[in-house]
Amino acid sequence: MTPKRKQPASPHADLLDRLGSRSIVFVGLMGAGKTAIGRKVATELGIPFTDSDQEIETASRMTIPELFERYGEPEFRALEQRVIQRVLETGPKILSTGGGAYMNEQSREAIAQHGVSVWLKADIDTLLERVSKKQNRPLLKQGNPREVLERLAGVRHPVYALADITVVTRDERKEIIAAEVIEALAAHLGAATEGAQA
Repeated sequence: MTPKRKQPASPHADLLDRLGSRSIVFVGLMGAGKTAIGRKVATELGIPFTDSDQEIETASRMTIPELFERYGEPEFRALEQRVIQRVLETGPKILSTGGGAYMNEQSREAIAQHGVSVWLKADIDTLLERVSKKQNRPLLKQGNPREVLERLAGVRHPVYALADITVVTRDERKEIIAAEVIEALAAHLGAATEGAQA
C-alpha cells in the first residue's frame, strides 16, 4: 500500500492552530480599510471573511443609511451588537466591523471572548481621502467631514487602543498591510512565522 502524500502545510498552520475557533476582528474608523485588508488576510489564511455591515443589511433587508435614518443610531448599534455576537459564535473567520461597533461594551466583551481584535489605525488625511469616494457614510452627513472624523477619532481612538493588536495603515498596497497584520497576529499568538525554524 502506497503511503498517502501529505498535503503541504499552510505557511500559517501554527498561527491558525493557535487561533483555534477564535475570529480575527478588524476595528477602526471608517476608511481605515477594515474590509479590504480583512479580505486579503482571509484569503492569505484560508478562512472565511464576513463584513458586519453586509450581515446587518442582509438581516434587515435595508441599507446602513436607511437603518440610521429610520431607527436612529442607538437601535442600529443594538442590531449591530446582535449580528457581531452571532458571527463570532461560528469562528474562526475574519470579521470587519463598522467604525462604531467596538464602542459598544457588549460587542467589545464578545470580541475579547471569541476573537483577537486588530485596530487598523490611519491618520485623518488618509481616512478623508478614502471616505470622500463613498456616499454611504451616515455620520459624515452631520457636518464638515474632516471635523466629523477628527471628533470621532478623539472619542474612539482611546477605545480602539484597547484592541489586542494595532497596525498602522497608510497609503500602501493592501498586500503589504495584510502581511503586517499577519505578522502582528503571529507575534501576538506566539506562532511561528513563515520561514521561521520550528
